[in-house]
Amino acid sequence: MSAHAAEPGSVVPPMPERTPKALRRAIAQHTPKLLPDFDGHWKRAIGDAYDVRPVHAFMARWWVEYAIARDPKLDAHLYDLEHRGAEATDSAEAKALLEEASKIRHRALRTEPGE
Repeated sequence: MSAHAAEPGSVVPPMPERTPKALRRAIAQHTPKLLPDFDGHWKRAIGDAYDVRPVHAFMARWWVEYAIARDPKLDAHLYDLEHRGAEATDSAEAKALLEEASKIRHRALRTEPGE
């Protein structure tokens, strides 16, 4: 995934540094609708913890969320795949749709800072 036009005249913002503060700033600036969930999850999962192990899982989840949400076309496409997969009555069709959605999420996880 790289910075590319999401809509005519708009550019998908690059991924931030892979730190909680940088990710939070990027979410606040580019996808503010995610900020309340990000902050709430941080408070529940990390809060004042002295154990940093949960930070890795937290970052992985929110890295993917932001990588997708920063591109409205990709976000809409993923939502459509997951919705159609959940509604499909044919199991092979549902599996194919959800596998495609999963591949998008896995690619988003591998997105590097600056991409």
